[in-house]
Amino acid sequence: MDEQNTRSAPPTSGPYAPPSRHRVPQSKDQVWLAGRIDPNAAPILVTQLDLDDPDRTAIRTGHAGPVMALVWLHRHPLGVVSTRVGAGHDLRAALRKAAARDLAPEIERHRRMDAEPFGRPGRAQAVNGYAGLPACLRTRAAIRADPPRMSVIIGTRERPAELERCLRSLAAVDYPRFEVIVVDNDPETDRTRRVADRAPISVLYLCQRRRGLAAARNLGAKAATGTILAFTDDDVKVDRDWLPALAEAFTDPRVGCVTGLIMPAELGNRTQAMLERRGGYSRGFEPRVFQTGRHTDDPLFPFTAGRMGSGANMAFTASVLKQFDGFDISLGPGTKARAGEDLLALFSTVATGSRLVYQPDAVVWHHHRRNREALAAQAFGYGVGLGAYLTAAVVREPAMLPALLRRLPRGLAYALRNSAPDRYDRSAWPARLAALERRGMLCGPAAYLRGRWQARNQPRWEEQW
Repeated sequence: MDEQNTRSAPPTSGPYAPPSRHRVPQSKDQVWLAGRIDPNAAPILVTQLDLDDPDRTAIRTGHAGPVMALVWLHRHPLGVVSTRVGAGHDLRAALRKAAARDLAPEIERHRRMDAEPFGRPGRAQAVNGYAGLPACLRTRAAIRADPPRMSVIIGTRERPAELERCLRSLAAVDYPRFEVIVVDNDPETDRTRRVADRAPISVLYLCQRRRGLAAARNLGAKAATGTILAFTDDDVKVDRDWLPALAEAFTDPRVGCVTGLIMPAELGNRTQAMLERRGGYSRGFEPRVFQTGRHTDDPLFPFTAGRMGSGANMAFTASVLKQFDGFDISLGPGTKARAGEDLLALFSTVATGSRLVYQPDAVVWHHHRRNREALAAQAFGYGVGLGAYLTAAVVREPAMLPALLRRLPRGLAYALRNSAPDRYDRSAWPARLAALERRGMLCGPAAYLRGRWQARNQPRWEEQW
C-alpha cells in the first residue's frame, strides 16, 4: 500500500485493529497482528507463507500490487502480514521480510515453545517415538495413530460450483478416518447431487425438503457415524490440517465444541475488502477456552457467542450436540431469522457446562460476497440473526435472563458501536450498511418468534434422530 495509507489511522475492528480503551476489552491473546486493509486498494492478493516448508507456500508469480499473507510456523498460524510488491520482485522474499519485521516476537515464541520437551521427562519416548517433532506435530502424529472418527457435514442449496470447490479441498485433507455428508436443502434442481456423485472424495448425499440450514445440519448429524461432527459451508476451502487440528483440541474430554480460524480466500474487489476490513469472520491467532464460571475478559460473556467462532468452522461431539437438541430450526439461513443458528449452538455448549475451545490451527478460507447487493442483504441478515439469537438464548435458558438484563446496557452500547460506520474511513463501511445492521437487530426478536411459531409442529431433535 502507498505511504499515505500505511500511515493513516488503524481500523477499530477486525484482525487489523489495535486494542483501544473505547472498545470492549480484549484478551491479550486476541491482540491481532498485521497491517490494515484499504478497500480502495483492492484487488489484494491473499496468499500464505509457510516458514518451515517453502513448497507449501502458495505464491502467484508475476503479481504486482498489495498482498496479504497468513504466516505459518510449525503448522501454527502466527498472524497476517501485508505488503506491496512491485512488478518483477520476488513475492516470497518480500513476504519473508514482512514476517521478520512484523511477527518477530511470535516467531521466536513459537520456536521456543515447540522446542520444549513433550510433557514430563520420559514421556516423549513413550508417545510412539515422536520426540523429534515440534509439540503440536507430535500430538497430531499421536492422534493419527488412533484417530477418532469424524463426520464433515455441509449444508448447501443450489451452489454447485462453490460446493465442488469445497469438496476438492476436503479431498486433500490429511486425516485417516472421516466421512463427508452433503445435505441438499430444499433443492430446485439435481445439480448438487451431480456434484456429489462426481466428487474426488466419497460423499453421502442427503436431500432435506424443509428449508433452512439448521434443519439441514440436523439431518446431517442424524446420519453421521462420527463421534465428532464438523460443520462447514459450501463457500469455503479447508486447510489440509483442518481435521487433525480440530481433533487435537478434542483430546481434552471436557471439550464439547471447537471452532477455528476463518480467513478470506480472496479480496478481489472493494466489497470483499470492506467486509474483511469490518472484521470478517476471524477470531485471532491464539487458542482460547470458553467455559461458564471460567475467568474471561469479556464482560458480555457468554452472550457474545460470535467471539467464540462461526458456523463456517465449528465441530461438536455428537453427545454434546444431542444434549442441547441440535440446531434450532427457527434460526439460520432459510428462516425468518436469516442467521444465528451457529451462535445459539455455541452459546448452548457453554450454557450446558462443556468447554468450548477456539483452535486457530484449524483453518478454513471463506469466499466473501462479491457484490454490494449481497453484502447489504448480509449486513441486514446478520443484524436480524443477532437479535433472534439473543431472544432464543433467553427462551432456551430462562435462568440466564437476569444475567442478560445486567449486561444489556453495555451490550447495546457495544452492538451500536460495532455496527457504526468506520470512524476513520466512512467509505470502508458506509452508513447505509450500518443502518441495515441496526434495523436488523430490532427485527430479530419478532423474526425468531415467527419462525418458532412456524416450526411448532416440526419433530423434536430426538425424533429427527
